Amino acid sequence: MKVSIITVCYNSVFTIKDTLLSVAAQTHQDLEHIIVDGDSKDGTQEVVKKYSGRIAKFISEPDRGIYDAMNKGLDLSKGDIIGFLNADDIYNNNYVLERVSKVFERDNFDAVIGDVEFRNPMRLSKPLRRYRSYRFRPERIAWGWMPAHPALFLKYSVYERFGKFRTDYRIAGDFEMVARIFNDGTITYWHLPEVLVCMKTGGISTGGWRNTILLNKEVLRACRENGIATNLSKILTKYPIKLLEFLQK
Repeated sequence: MKVSIITVCYNSVFTIKDTLLSVAAQTHQDLEHIIVDGDSKDGTQEVVKKYSGRIAKFISEPDRGIYDAMNKGLDLSKGDIIGFLNADDIYNNNYVLERVSKVFERDNFDAVIGDVEFRNPMRLSKPLRRYRSYRFRPERIAWGWMPAHPALFLKYSVYERFGKFRTDYRIAGDFEMVARIFNDGTITYWHLPEVLVCMKTGGISTGGWRNTILLNKEVLRACRENGIATNLSKILTKYPIKLLEFLQK
C-alpha cells in the first residue's frame, strides 16, 4: 500500500533536516513525502531543496494556518494511507511505516494508532513522557482524549468520507477531525503498543498555558459541534492522568 507522509512547516530551518532524514530512512518502499511550506523566510526552503531527491512534492506559499496547510497536503497526496509528521518530529526507528502498512494490509483497518514520546529539544536522549494511545476510545472523546496525532494513520478513503480539516480551528483542528471521524461509530482501528514518533516539546499544542486554555476551549467546541455531550470539567479530568505519563516513561 502506498503511504503518503505530509509535513507542514514554517520557518523550521533548525529542525526540518532531521524530519526529512527520518522519513527518507524508512524501509517501506511505496512512500511519498509531501512538504507544504508556508513561505518560510529563514532558509527552510533551501534545506528542503537540498534533500529534494527523497521528496515527492514540495510547495511553498502563504497559507491560512496549519490546518489549511494540512489540507493542501491531502490534496497533493496519492497514498492509500495518510500520516502527518511535524517539522520538528522524527520517527522512532526506520521500520515505523513498514509496521503500520503491514497492519493495514493484514486486517484492512480504517486507522492505525501508536504512541508518541515527548523529548526536550535540549536533551533529546532523555524522554520526558510517553503518550500512550491505548487510553483512547471513541467514547472517551467527551473527556478530551484522542490518539496522538503524529502517530495516527488513516486510509485516504476516511478523508474522502468525512472531509478534511476545518480551518476555523487554530489549535485543535486535529481533535475536531478525530471527533468527527470516530464519533461516527463505524471506524475500525488498531493500536500498535509502541513508540512510533519522537516529538519535541514546544510546538503549538505544548506551547504554554495560553495554548492550553485555547486548546481546551476548542476541544469543548469540537465536541459540541459534533454532537458529543461534554463540559469543561469533564475535559479537564484527563490532566491528572497525563501527569502519570511523566512517571511511566
